[in-house]
This record gives sequence, C-alpha cells and structure tokens, in this order.
Amino acid sequence: MFGMQRKLTFKKWINLEQRESSEQSRKDSGVFKHDQLNNAYPNGALLPPSASCSLSLSMTMGNKRAVICGVTYGKRKFKLEGTINDVNNMKNLLLDKFKFPIGCIRVLTEEEKDANLIPTKRNILESLKWLVKDCKSEDSLVFYFSGHGLQQPEYCKGDEIDGLDETICPVDFVREGMITDNDINSTIVQPLKKGVTLHAVIDACHSGTTLDLMYLCKKEKGSWNWKDSKPPHSKKPMTKTNGGLSICLSACKDSLMAADTAV
Repeated sequence: MFGMQRKLTFKKWINLEQRESSEQSRKDSGVFKHDQLNNAYPNGALLPPSASCSLSLSMTMGNKRAVICGVTYGKRKFKLEGTINDVNNMKNLLLDKFKFPIGCIRVLTEEEKDANLIPTKRNILESLKWLVKDCKSEDSLVFYFSGHGLQQPEYCKGDEIDGLDETICPVDFVREGMITDNDINSTIVQPLKKGVTLHAVIDACHSGTTLDLMYLCKKEKGSWNWKDSKPPHSKKPMTKTNGGLSICLSACKDSLMAADTAV
C-alpha cells in the first residue's frame, strides 16, 4: 500500500464521510480507558482485569517494541485494499528478520476483535505512548503506519517550510480529527532517551516530514545529502529527541501523492 488510490481534497473526504459515518460509528468507536496504558502487558496486549495489578510495563520482555497500524477505512469510497497485507508483511519482517518477540508487537487494524486495537485516533495515540513508555538505552522501537495521509494549514505559524502540517488519518479522522506531525513528534520523538533508536515507516501520501525531524535526506544531482529541515524564517527552535535517535522512512515527499496498488 502506498497512500491514496486517487487525489481527494479534505472537503471531499468530509462530504463522503458525513454520508457514511453513521453506519461506521459502531465499528470504529473503540477507545482506551484512561488507565489502560498502565494496565497492559509489555507485549502490547491489554491485561485482563484480574491481572492488571500484578504486571506493569516496567517488566519488559526485551529491548524491542513495535506499533504496527493499518487502516482500510471500511466500506467508504476511499477504502484502501492493501493495508492489512502491509501490516502482516511488516509483522512477519520484524518477527523473522529482526527477531522481535511476538508479544512486543502491538497491531492496530479494523479486523482486531479487541475494540482498543481498532485504529481510532485515541487508540493510535495511546499505542504510541505505550511504544516509548519507560524506554531505556539500547531499546529498539518501530512505528509503522499504512493508510491515508493529508495536509492541513500549520498549527504554529512559521513551523513548516510549506506552511502545511503533515497528518496521518485514523479510521475516525473526520469525526475526531487527524494526527498531525506535531502530535507524533511530541509523543514518540521528543521522549527518546540516549541510546534508544526509533525507526518509523510512514506509508501514506504527503509523508515526507511526518515526524518533523531536524534533518531531511534529499537526492540532488545523483547523490544523497542531509538538509536542515528548519523553515528559513522560523524563530521557533526545532524539537529534538531527549538524546535518542529517530529515523523515518516515508513513501513520498510532503508535496506528493502515493498509490494503493497490487504488485
């Protein structure tokens, strides 16, 4: 899956969603209870009530943890076909190639039976908090998102070179809003401690700077070079990690679309 099947403006999406939101509301209404972030196995699964007091996230199974999210958007006209396959492929890659423990991978799709693992805005953000919670030196973290991406006017004036925030779209994005690059940066980039490495893969449109990292690798005249991604006239300092390393692989530049296609 590489982004949208066709170009859709945000207003068109709103109109489509409003006509179909009522039939989808039951499917994507799952959210975390306020205390469930702490009542979870380190492996990503939520604890049964009887065990919630005996196990905490501080008891890790290793130094690897991943959040893998794929959104199809149900039966809507902008449905994506390949996101579930993407999630399965990424999960298998982490298990087989990089030896992530099965219990340390949290998967969010509309096919999950647990309502807390439906890729709503709140569930995604809570899972990202889980991803970095209590991270320590030598930890390896992964965030993968396969779904729609959009842009919207920047929240902080002068924050973006093009004047637009990049976003990812949860299944309930029209009703609850999109997740912006600012949200993602503050949730999983800034908390990274020294020695912690985060790899993010954003398979969506307009995904070039979805993590709002300080540097961008661009190909110019046949060679790859690192560029400062700070807007030239911005007075706001770029946000950094807390000593850790964050790397993002994106499907396309901020200004470009991607396509949902079969290979």
